[in-house]
Amino acid sequence: MPAGARHITFVVGARPNFMKAAPVHRALQEAGAEVTLVHTGQHYDAEMSDVFLSQLGLPKPDVFLGVGSGTHGQQTAKALVGIEEVLLERRPDMVVVPGDVNSTLAGALAAVKLDIPIAHLEAGLRSYDNRMPEEHNRVLTDHVSSVLLVHSESALDNLAREGIDLELAHFVGNTMIDSVFAHVDAARAEKPWEALGVEPGDYGLVTLHRPELVDDPALLTATVEGLKGLAATYPIVFPVHPRTRQHLIELGLESGLPEARVLLSPPLGYLPFLGLQAEAGFLLTDSGGVQEETSALGVRCFTLRDATERPVTVELGTNTVLGARPDRIAEIPLLLEQERPTREIPKWDGAAGPRAAETLLHALG
Repeated sequence: MPAGARHITFVVGARPNFMKAAPVHRALQEAGAEVTLVHTGQHYDAEMSDVFLSQLGLPKPDVFLGVGSGTHGQQTAKALVGIEEVLLERRPDMVVVPGDVNSTLAGALAAVKLDIPIAHLEAGLRSYDNRMPEEHNRVLTDHVSSVLLVHSESALDNLAREGIDLELAHFVGNTMIDSVFAHVDAARAEKPWEALGVEPGDYGLVTLHRPELVDDPALLTATVEGLKGLAATYPIVFPVHPRTRQHLIELGLESGLPEARVLLSPPLGYLPFLGLQAEAGFLLTDSGGVQEETSALGVRCFTLRDATERPVTVELGTNTVLGARPDRIAEIPLLLEQERPTREIPKWDGAAGPRAAETLLHALG
């Protein structure tokens, strides 16, 4: 059957989903498929949703559900109801769900109950930390999917360990890295560091948003103290996630940060943040996607979490897992002095989107 006769629906809802979906969405359209984009609105801040869509070249969503914030149950339930309505109306041949956020699981549940095949983009990742809501989203989505698009070889091992038929799994590579390579030159050209008064290669970039860190007053306080200490050696650029800013304000932790050379900014669009990443001396993060982007860019990354679902970024990339231990922030200057050999990560080459699109069309016959 020609590609144009096939209708594929993407469900996106949070910043990383956009970067993962865009290369596949574009390749499918170029192949003549009909593609519907459903944005759940799980991230509702303009700088964390609308701007990413426009900067990544994704079209305006065909459907915007406006789910917004809430508990995990509330967010998942609202998205599930809204997605089901869309699928009942449009009856696509396949639903593609990227990543591991609540919208990912909601899209998978809505589709499986309507007997619509599901493709999970970035399947097989595991942190083996069941305290993370994302871990449950990943596992459940993989087990109801009929096409598993894998970005690293270790993910295949994880799927096999859980008894999932590897005939369903396809090692296509990392589609988010396609977005990085496609936009990094334009991102650098914006010179976003100039507005912050820092020099390329001479600052640290920080992202913190996970509830297990930012919702814990003791951990967040210790992290801020660690950043102040680190800023004595390197100025720190800290685009603050709305959730994190709320807790900083509640705990009175914002005062004194600019004087300590910890430079706060609102959330940034994709290109300014990518430009800052590309020219940073290092990153400190609790984000999964940042661990991947920095490995592709060759920038040192320090992860403030106990585990990573992306071990390839440690084994072959630039990532060092510090644990959920803010006291270890003080070690970063010494760690930066130590060489870290890296190797090219297989299929993180900027061509994963077309490989994923070809796999999806083949699966549909």
